[in-house]
Amino acid sequence: MTSETSDTRRALVVRGGWEGHRPVEITELFLPFLRARGFDLRISGSLDVYADTELLAATDLVVQCWTMGELTPEQSTGLVAAVRAGTGLAGWHGGIVDSFRGDVGYQLLTGGQFLMHPPGFSDHAVTLAEEHADHPVIAGLGGFRVHTEKYWLATDPLIDVLATTEFAADEDRARPVTMPAVWTRTWGAGRVFVSAIGHKPDDFDVPEVRTLTERGLLWASR
Repeated sequence: MTSETSDTRRALVVRGGWEGHRPVEITELFLPFLRARGFDLRISGSLDVYADTELLAATDLVVQCWTMGELTPEQSTGLVAAVRAGTGLAGWHGGIVDSFRGDVGYQLLTGGQFLMHPPGFSDHAVTLAEEHADHPVIAGLGGFRVHTEKYWLATDPLIDVLATTEFAADEDRARPVTMPAVWTRTWGAGRVFVSAIGHKPDDFDVPEVRTLTERGLLWASR
């Protein structure tokens, strides 16, 4: 039975890769939320699910937390095609934008790629985009501060940036830079949600981080 003929939405949580981003511990934070919103959950510690076209066609939302690693051509093609057909994709931090670095098709899908972060954690502000203040991911929220890694990213100009961080000028950067930190995009019939925040579990103790991430999962779902 496909998701189009079922009242229950299906979420596939794909987690693994580099253990420093705590893929199991952090994805577990969101499983009760998804279940409470009526999702039937499937958990996978293998990227082989991305080559399962029947499974992906019946999946409304893919939640990915998989840092680094490599996709086979079949896995990459399967995931991109599924999102284009309407399956949602969502994730945070390196689990979605430091994944499969050599796969250009995947990077085009997500709309961004991690390049570096300053050493250690820093206390920094996250500013919400006024032009998207009514977007369901951030509506009613205000700017906030986090103490975590701050990502420098290469991003697609077609993403819808919902929140940003600032990098001051320094010996490597001649001028200050406003960097996307949270964004959404569409890819064919599918939706993609990305947040650069989420290196460690307590990042999600910040109420705004937890809220916009939960909302992002729901927004991305078919």
